[in-house]
Amino acid sequence: MRLRIRDMREDKDLTQQAVADMLNCDRSLYSRYERQEREVPLWVVNKLAEYYGTSVDYLIGRTDERSPYLPAKYK
Repeated sequence: MRLRIRDMREDKDLTQQAVADMLNCDRSLYSRYERQEREVPLWVVNKLAEYYGTSVDYLIGRTDERSPYLPAKYK
């Protein structure tokens, strides 16, 4: 599975350090997440989805729709 966290960061012209600071982690750890050398915890994926205004499904490659969506019960 290819995570899109690097693509999202680059689209927003952010540095790894800026995202790591938002996540309150070291840049080196965040860099390992991007290179998929370390598994990304669910709370990190969720926080990144909120930060970028997208869905977890988009970040993990389950959909190509960038916009977050409402669950069926809210439609």
